Amino acid sequence: MSIAVKGLLFDMDGTLVDSRSCIELLWRNWALRHKLDFADIQAVMHGRRGIETIQIVAPHLDAQSEVELLLAEEALMLEGIVAIAGAHELLSSLAPHQWAVVTSAPRDLALAKLAFAGLPLPQHIVGADDVKDGKPHPAPFQMGAAKLGLSADQCLAFEDASAGIRSAHAAGAAVCLVTSAGGHDDSGLAQWQVEHYAQLNVESSPDSINVSFKSNE
Repeated sequence: MSIAVKGLLFDMDGTLVDSRSCIELLWRNWALRHKLDFADIQAVMHGRRGIETIQIVAPHLDAQSEVELLLAEEALMLEGIVAIAGAHELLSSLAPHQWAVVTSAPRDLALAKLAFAGLPLPQHIVGADDVKDGKPHPAPFQMGAAKLGLSADQCLAFEDASAGIRSAHAAGAAVCLVTSAGGHDDSGLAQWQVEHYAQLNVESSPDSINVSFKSNE
């Protein structure tokens, strides 16, 4: 199976880097502080901006001030973050105008995580602070494609969470689920699924990217 596109759009947490241990510890501690059930948070947090997660699970709190505290903590918790297998090779093979990161993390934190994991830094990035409406709204992936000079339907998006998959699909992009860091899709909208990027064969020219899906390795 293969698809020809003009751009690749990547979520970050769980898609380019495995940061599960850091993020779950962060939210567990926050849940304890506010006497909330972590299971309720875990059910909605993946793929969403922190401010929207807080608005859902704790509407009585000041979401803006809470997320600022969480982000300050997260910036100090980079230890343990690792790149998803094959991500470095894939990103290094692409021209800067062919890919963008579309993440629910703030831009500066996203760049810090990518650098810590040893991944190439994107020339084009959409972070939590760049959009009014986060995933699952289509705006993040629409903006990511626009930064490449493309429409979303000319792109393939890589995601690990249902909120992100819904966002990419609503924007018009084709979607591939990445499962290496526990990713799953309960939306049924991802057309492809890989564990990691070594299961892809990517050939690019200045005007096109052909992505072939190998058998599991």
